[in-house]
This record gives sequence, C-alpha cells and structure tokens, in this order.
Amino acid sequence: MTQNNQDKLTQDVVAAFADAPPRLREIMTSLVKHVHAFARDVDLTQEEWLAGLKFLTKTGQISTERRPEFILLSDTLGLSMMIVTLAHARESSNAQGATEATVEGPFYWAGSPEYPLGADISAGASGEPAYYSGRVLDLQGRPLAGALLDIWSGDGDGKYDVQLAAEPEMKARGRIHTDSEGRYWFWSIRPSYYPIPDDGPVGDMLRATNRNIFRPGHIHMQVSAPGHVMLTTHVFVNGSPYIDEDEHVSRRDSLVVEFPQHPPGKAPDGRVMQVPYYSAAYDFRLAPARA
Repeated sequence: MTQNNQDKLTQDVVAAFADAPPRLREIMTSLVKHVHAFARDVDLTQEEWLAGLKFLTKTGQISTERRPEFILLSDTLGLSMMIVTLAHARESSNAQGATEATVEGPFYWAGSPEYPLGADISAGASGEPAYYSGRVLDLQGRPLAGALLDIWSGDGDGKYDVQLAAEPEMKARGRIHTDSEGRYWFWSIRPSYYPIPDDGPVGDMLRATNRNIFRPGHIHMQVSAPGHVMLTTHVFVNGSPYIDEDEHVSRRDSLVVEFPQHPPGKAPDGRVMQVPYYSAAYDFRLAPARA
C-alpha cells in the first residue's frame, strides 16, 4: 500500500466516526490516528498483529472481579499512572505542594469496615505489627477534620486478602476518620514486597521483555475531604527490596517512608506491645477541588 493509500485509509476510518457523540468522536479519532501511526512506525507484521490480538484475548479470558488482568496491564504500561496525573491536573485548581498520587492497583475492595482511631485494622493478617500516624492537611497546612482514609495493603507474606480464598475475608483493610486536628493513627502490619500475579498474559509479557515482576512493600491510602481532590496514593517502605524497581512505575521519592523498629513496650498511643513493632509517620496534603 502506498503512502497516499495509507493516509487515505486513516482518513476513511476517521470519517466513519463523524456522527459519533462529540467526546466519543474525539477519542476514537485520536485512537485511530495513533494506532495507525504505531503500525506504520514499527512496520507491524501480520504475525505480530495476530500475536497482539491473542494476547488481548487471553487478558480478557483470565480477568475476573478479583483478578482484573487489564488493570494489571494498564499498570505495567504506565498508563494508569498517566491517567492519575491527568486527573489531578484536571480536578485541582492548585496542586502545587499536594501529596503525589499513585495508582489504585488491582486489589482495591470497596466497602471495607469503618474503625475508630487507634484500631488495629489487620484483622489477623500475617506480618509484623506497625503503628501508623500523621495528619491530613490542606495546602496551607491547616488540618482537615473528619477526613476519610480508606486503607488497604497486602500481608507480611506479600498476599492480599482477595488472593487467599475463593470467598475471602477482608484483612488489612479499613476506613478511619481524622480527629478535630486532622490527626490519624491506627495499627496494621508492615507490608512486604511481592510479585504481581504473573501466571497470565501480563506475566508472560514481563518475562518476554526481561522486566521485573516485583513491587516493593507499600500500603495504599485513599484520602478524601469535602472541597478537596480525593487522593489515591501509596506509602512505600524505605529499604524494601525492589524499592528502586517498582514494576508498576508508581514509586515516588516523596512517598518513601522510614519504618523504624521498636522494642517491646509502650507504643506512642499507650498500647503495651509484647513484641517488637514498627512505626511510620506521614502527613497527607490535599489539593483544593475546582469550583
């Protein structure tokens, strides 16, 4: 096919979407142009094109509510992080100084239980105990009372509750609200590094391209308050294996936190610990939402 015929093909496909709703037309027009340009740029062969289609078919076939392989694919391609950065730029009138956002990941589970401040949300998850504390603030450093933290992590063996049984029970998940001074504190476990689910097409892709399949230890947080952009982010364990090789490409220096170990004894909240424990302190800063 000549250059002119290739250009006309792209124009014809774009024209086929002329009657689509405006936003959908904009998206499909750009998609067609970029996909056609990609095929031309790499001189895509029929065999490679068919292999790509089979890869996407397998990705759909293995996907379930508890195993969203397409989210995993989006995460490994950095597309999830790109969407996150676009969303924050779109939703905030001023994000300068706000806590950096990261991906939600494939293991978020809506409807986790609400706990009072100071509670242990581990619910029996394996791992070493850790005490988390900090504040939720606006960009001027003012405390946000009643802010909601929706928290989840894997356990000390690197497994999320949804991976442990066909009918899993929620563990290492919970929602808490800040006090009148914007403070939060709770107990859970120090999260471990772990491999992503690699028994599907995404794992095959990572191995074929000689990429790492591990994520460093981290705990997820969704932090929200009225009038502010909801923040989805991680707190990463400094010194964790793979801290510089996050397979999701979502590690940010500002989110890497020390987890010092403490001997048995009285913890900061007055709880008497019979075993050694860790602690992590982090203040979240939320950007104002656009009017």
